[in-house]
Amino acid sequence: MSKFKERLGKLSPKKRLYALETLPGHLAESVQGERLHQLLTDFDFIEAKLDAVGVQALIEDYDLARVSDVLLSEGQTENLKLIQGAIRKSAHVLDGDKTQLAGHLLGRLMDFAMPQIQGLLEQGKQSKDSVWLRPLRANLERPREGCLRTLTGHTDSVYAVDLAPDGKRAISASYDKTLKIWDTETGTEVRTLTDHTDVVEALAIAPDGKTVISASWHNTLKIWDTETGTEVRTLIGHTDVVNAVAIAPDGKTAISASYDHTLKIWDLLSGTEVRTLTGHSNFVTGVAITPDGKKAISASGDHTLKIWDTETGTEVRTLIG
Repeated sequence: MSKFKERLGKLSPKKRLYALETLPGHLAESVQGERLHQLLTDFDFIEAKLDAVGVQALIEDYDLARVSDVLLSEGQTENLKLIQGAIRKSAHVLDGDKTQLAGHLLGRLMDFAMPQIQGLLEQGKQSKDSVWLRPLRANLERPREGCLRTLTGHTDSVYAVDLAPDGKRAISASYDKTLKIWDTETGTEVRTLTDHTDVVEALAIAPDGKTVISASWHNTLKIWDTETGTEVRTLIGHTDVVNAVAIAPDGKTAISASYDHTLKIWDLLSGTEVRTLTGHSNFVTGVAITPDGKKAISASGDHTLKIWDTETGTEVRTLIG
């Protein structure tokens, strides 16, 4: 048992929670870098903080050492980055099962020879007072390899995703008939958009980040307010699955592509259909709009792409190859 765990055990539940919530911040503010490093490499602190406050608050403790005036050596900074990276990568697991902490730290950090990290892992091994399956070698993706974190919440295949212009929000579309808005910094689900009655296959976020349009297998598109999660309106006109959509740079119009062999241009403010683009002889599977908003290009199951004049709706040319 570490000295920290021993001291923590003597506190009342209320004082214990207060200490776990505020101690890292206090050490950072008072520029006690050595003590902050010692705390954040102590398995007993990590386990207690995770159990009492949750994984995101724990992850943010490591940011205190990075963004504050705390004086840490290069090696200490590296230790904290690796531990934070391992916890962030496992956040989606630890959110559901905190008892997996020791196993996940071992699985991600075992190959790093730094004494403080090896000491942390040894504490993790000793923390178990019952039989458990312990990794004997690094068996999980290490920090700084692959993804930063995993976002979980959908109950079926995820078909599409887009990022808000500020990069702080992402929106995903799924076979489970929903869209989800995510906080990209914390990995948390902000809200779920639930009014579709069939698979949601595509989406696009407006340049202002406040509006998203989604395309569904029930032949419609829906416009949503991203700040409230409410449906603004439904766009009806396609006669088959809508599987792609793009928003013009000015945010005023959108173009959708459908299995009904057509594209449709929509006025986002009124929700009305402006015009239909016809010419493909098979499914239209994708669409993109030029930066000036005056042309669009579509991709089709007829093995071609077509360039369109968005102001007149006429086909400019067909790309064959």
